[in-house]
Amino acid sequence: MIRLTERGGAVEFAVRVVPRAGRTHAAGVREGALVVRVASAPVEGAANDALVAYLAAITRRPKRDVTIVSGEKSRNKRLAIAGLTARELAAHLSAILPP
Repeated sequence: MIRLTERGGAVEFAVRVVPRAGRTHAAGVREGALVVRVASAPVEGAANDALVAYLAAITRRPKRDVTIVSGEKSRNKRLAIAGLTARELAAHLSAILPP
């Protein structure tokens, strides 16, 4: 289960990023964090950009609404998505997570 926290009109949650995957996709949940494998390498922010674009696409929000709150240079990140409730984000994530 992913821990979702509503703060100031946004939902915050933990993400574990695995760069250099064959394709960008959600790979499950580990220790309360969403695991996302991204095709990009962690060079000059490319993996972060791919992560933001992926989460914006699955939540149907513009990229400007997806923010990396902490962990920009780490595999373990904290993200915030504005304009969603925790319930709405949970529905989007459950649709993409493997069974």
